[in-house]
Amino acid sequence: MLEFDPEKNAVLNPDMFHTKVEGFPKTCVSFFSSKLMNFFVETYKPQIVGTVQNTTLETPIYRTYVDGLDVCVVQAMVGAPACVANFEEVIAWGVENIVLVGCCGCLDNSLDDYQIIIPTSAIRDEGTSYHYAAASSEVELDKGCVAAVESVIKKIGLKYSKGKTWTTDALFRETKDKVNLRKSQGAITVDMECSAMAVMCKFRDVNFAQIFYAADNLGDDEYDIRSFNKQGITNEAKMIPIGIKCAAALLEYSESQKESEKN
Repeated sequence: MLEFDPEKNAVLNPDMFHTKVEGFPKTCVSFFSSKLMNFFVETYKPQIVGTVQNTTLETPIYRTYVDGLDVCVVQAMVGAPACVANFEEVIAWGVENIVLVGCCGCLDNSLDDYQIIIPTSAIRDEGTSYHYAAASSEVELDKGCVAAVESVIKKIGLKYSKGKTWTTDALFRETKDKVNLRKSQGAITVDMECSAMAVMCKFRDVNFAQIFYAADNLGDDEYDIRSFNKQGITNEAKMIPIGIKCAAALLEYSESQKESEKN
């Protein structure tokens, strides 16, 4: 955890497997749910433009155009190491902006089932991020990226919350004492990827934002599974256009950053 090496060039690098493709979409929106990805493919009829491969499976990279936005869509892997490794390769293709969309556990019982939460910071209770930045207890997500996706949610008029998430590798080691500790540290949700993705994207100079939709509740005396592992496609499908609109907002933010740097 304390052995971070800032050297950009590793023994194994993403560009050994993929090189930037001219004209490749600069923005990616990603969903964890296989059910949601299947619905996306059936509804949007996207083009397959590449794949991300590992020994477990081959994940298609889709490309589609929605309201003038050229965007790639890829299914995210669960867990920080797998998720980060896949997106290292997606970035190598030429992506500069990533919106990650998935469910989370709730530590605050005021969060309604399926309510949207925008993480603003993340507790680094996973191992992957420590290979991309020096040790610290938390990472703050880029304020401009958070504001970009928040503007979309506000415009749509959806109920949402913002706050700190607790990112952990160990789904089955979220003990009551750990939950209470994270709540005392200000966390309102728990997930498995956010802190690692935020740190990696900072290391790679890529814009990153995440949108959660609330699932199970771990914050009360009794565990409440709510919609966890029971997500209905009717509710989940609403996240596709929301994610794409957020990707468009992130791209706009990215372009404004570049203009500011020129001036």
